[in-house]
Amino acid sequence: MTLDKKRPTLLHAFIPIAILICLLTTNVMVLGSDAVNGANQIALLLGAAVAGIISFRLGYSWEEIEISIIKSISSAMGAMLILLVIGSLSGTWLLSGIVPAMIYYGLKVLNPTIFLFAACIVCCVVSLATGSSWSTIATVGIALLGIGKALDIHEGVIAGAIISGAYFGDKMSPLSDTTNLAPAMAGTDLFTHVKYMIYTTVPTLTITLLIFFVWGFLLMICGVCGY
Repeated sequence: MTLDKKRPTLLHAFIPIAILICLLTTNVMVLGSDAVNGANQIALLLGAAVAGIISFRLGYSWEEIEISIIKSISSAMGAMLILLVIGSLSGTWLLSGIVPAMIYYGLKVLNPTIFLFAACIVCCVVSLATGSSWSTIATVGIALLGIGKALDIHEGVIAGAIISGAYFGDKMSPLSDTTNLAPAMAGTDLFTHVKYMIYTTVPTLTITLLIFFVWGFLLMICGVCGY
């Protein structure tokens, strides 16, 4: 006997998400940093189980659920592969001595006046090339932080320049996992998604670069005046 299928409502869609949020929050509150050692994965499995139970209650068979699972994983496979490949970049650069070399040569090239502006631009270029903001921050970002500290610039400002550039490249790069995943889930193509992000991302970066450019000259003036 087959049950009549019912169309899921917005409430049905929110129930697994709400349960997952509650479980993840509980894990972090109780276990702290140890939550990533397995408790969060259990929460994800329980959230998926709740979604499956709701699907059965709505009249869907296991075969239909399985086909939908495979379809969803297939649409996100490109982003998953990019994430796996880019994830090895940080360790490779650290082990091969690229980050210390960046610090050494960066101190010879950069000065406090243009440092914040240059740091943002460098992180933009690297994250555009790699498609990963985290790898950029963990490699080039560490080098730039060391250079900035040696130039006596506050680490909070340096971090702002690094993160601003890294996230711009992460959003706009065709290699980015999230940039590939978003249009795949929305049902559009990659470059249409990138084109429409330009309308908000490029003006934001332009304003950010102007702020860091002016800030660098203010640092120079304050240094000369002895403030």
